[in-house]
Amino acid sequence: MQSLSIRSLSRLALAVALIAPLAACSGMNRTQQRALSGGAIGAAGGAAIGALTGGSAVTGALIGGAGGAAVGAITR
Repeated sequence: MQSLSIRSLSRLALAVALIAPLAACSGMNRTQQRALSGGAIGAAGGAAIGALTGGSAVTGALIGGAGGAAVGAITR
């Protein structure tokens, strides 16, 4: 029974982690929004590539997120 509550808590935490950042985007300008979305896309892609190639998903997410945020901030 305890594992069910831990599983439910994990799902709730994941849902909050995915939904909460969306509320923070309303007061941002276009450059900030592009940097944030570029960082998120880069982090997801980097984590996936890191995991698929046998490397570290965390390292891939950090590198991809930084690169994505930089490209998102630079582009118009």
